[in-house]
Amino acid sequence: MKPILFDIAGFPIRTFGLLVGLGFLAGIWIATRLARRSFIGADAIQDLVVPWILLGSIVGARFVYVVTYWEKDFAGRPFTEVFQVWNGGLVFYGGLAGAVLAALIRIHSRKLPLWTVADCLAPGIAIGHTLGRLGCFLNGCCYGHAASVPWAVRFPTGTIPGNPSVHPAQLYEAALNLALCIGLVLLHNRRRFNGQIFATYLIAYAFIRSFTEWFRGDYGFLSNPAAGTFTPGQVTSVIILLAGITLVAVLRRSQSLDSPTR
Repeated sequence: MKPILFDIAGFPIRTFGLLVGLGFLAGIWIATRLARRSFIGADAIQDLVVPWILLGSIVGARFVYVVTYWEKDFAGRPFTEVFQVWNGGLVFYGGLAGAVLAALIRIHSRKLPLWTVADCLAPGIAIGHTLGRLGCFLNGCCYGHAASVPWAVRFPTGTIPGNPSVHPAQLYEAALNLALCIGLVLLHNRRRFNGQIFATYLIAYAFIRSFTEWFRGDYGFLSNPAAGTFTPGQVTSVIILLAGITLVAVLRRSQSLDSPTR
């Protein structure tokens, strides 16, 4: 655990914020390369991500976190803490919803091909999430429940109630997201219809999140899979899974399998 990577003249560089930023850059790099293959200008992707998707994802992720954890983390404390995203406190599904909404607005205004763009962006979301979860691990948030497995980790005293050894749930999700990113990039040139990569991402990540949630131990007052109940992340994953399956069914029927996927 290393929440502050280093200090420059009294200005702390926080590991979580740095890795989230690197995740956005890695996502942009992958998306622009796929965009060139799909004959979409790299500048269109860069304009879409910065500032539209960047701001939409941060606002959405922070909004859902604040609403969910208001009583636990914010009630009775200075309101300015609501905006201190560099300390951690982002909900991925909130960020995904915010990013999608912002992207839809910009894609419509620029008259870009919606599902072709979505296919270029999907692998970038996965690699961005990979680095974000590494940031969570080094920040000490989103930790797992108590475990006795050989690879269990122990965070500094005061990070986790009781200070037990826990599952490195953040690393589980980071590894699975990295594998998902690689798989989506390999599938991109083999897709049979526009929107297939994005829909595949939704379906695959719903399973990844549902699986890794079973190892989470940081929900506290919320439902916890270790106690035999579903978490908010698992409930949302069902919705995302259904959305992905619906997209596959609708888009596959609406596009000829013999038509170009550009």
